Amino acid sequence: MQRPRLFAAAAVFVSLSAVGRAGQQRQAKSSAPAASTAFAARIAQLSERGGSFDTDNLLSNEKSYLHIFPGLKERGVTGGAYIGVGPDQNFSYIAQLKPTVAIIVDIRRDNMLEHLLFKALFELAPTRVEYLSLLFGRPPPAAADDFKRADIDRLARYIDEGKPDPAATGRLRARVDATIRTFGVPLSNADFATIDRFHRTFIDAGLSLRYEFQGRQSLPGYYPSYRELLYETGRDGKHWNFLASEADYQFVRSLEGRDLVIPVVGDLGGQTALRAIARYLTARGTRVNAFYASNVESYLSTDGKTQDFLDNLARLPHDGQSVLIRSVFGAYVLPQTVRGYHSTSLVQSIDDLIDGFASGKYKSYNDLLLSR
Repeated sequence: MQRPRLFAAAAVFVSLSAVGRAGQQRQAKSSAPAASTAFAARIAQLSERGGSFDTDNLLSNEKSYLHIFPGLKERGVTGGAYIGVGPDQNFSYIAQLKPTVAIIVDIRRDNMLEHLLFKALFELAPTRVEYLSLLFGRPPPAAADDFKRADIDRLARYIDEGKPDPAATGRLRARVDATIRTFGVPLSNADFATIDRFHRTFIDAGLSLRYEFQGRQSLPGYYPSYRELLYETGRDGKHWNFLASEADYQFVRSLEGRDLVIPVVGDLGGQTALRAIARYLTARGTRVNAFYASNVESYLSTDGKTQDFLDNLARLPHDGQSVLIRSVFGAYVLPQTVRGYHSTSLVQSIDDLIDGFASGKYKSYNDLLLSR
């Protein structure tokens, strides 16, 4: 995550035979204007007005994002609700933590649009090699089932060896947009233009796509490429990415197919989104087991909204096992920092965080980090 500027309150890549039953049903009615759906209503119920970033944030800039998994497994963090921010690094957390519902809340409305793109690709891609093929505009293999046991290296080689075709890309983009329309989320022509730009950026760059600021490139080697994120492992050397195994991909796809990955527009320190999410989860009888906050806490601290965030956290149904996952950048060199990484991923009990500030143990965000 990065700093928000201002919070303002073959011929066709996948044949029809490869599309799941739900996808076929949605495609059949995609020519008509999409009616509102329960999924769209839930997004509207939980969202607030969005803000902007100086980056499209199409992929994570946290190379350390998988380092915490051995510790999470030891803690037994699983099930319940998952809340996270940002793009598709969330899918790896979801795949491993196995929540019953996942809510992606981000101050950028564009993040919600990107997740609608991902949702459409999950619907159109029965397997992970087809998902990667659609995301990067490469023709999927004729025998996708042959890749069900493929490792990361084989998947990456397949995408690297493929070439996007302009005509096929146009047809793919039309199918993806038609699928998105069936979700019932009210979108403008400008929204669809943004989704198109996002998708074509993935297609043009391939696995070399890297996190960049608008109008300027990031420092070479500082932020990881999609390829690096795909190959990244936990501290135990294991690949925890949701595309590392077919079973992990299918778990995320199943949750997406049941409309249980909900992209929400919201400020973590605001008065609306997290409070609405708290009411929704309380009514659902589901506690938060994991909250991935990236490095948003640092910006909330700068804006004087740390206590607002803590108040919102306290409202969420949770217990002593519930954890917050954060990423730390910049000048902080912590005991958990791995040499050669520009980010450090940390896990903390939500109760410890809330109680630490309430008791005076932590007086600031800096205090919090330096005391660990």
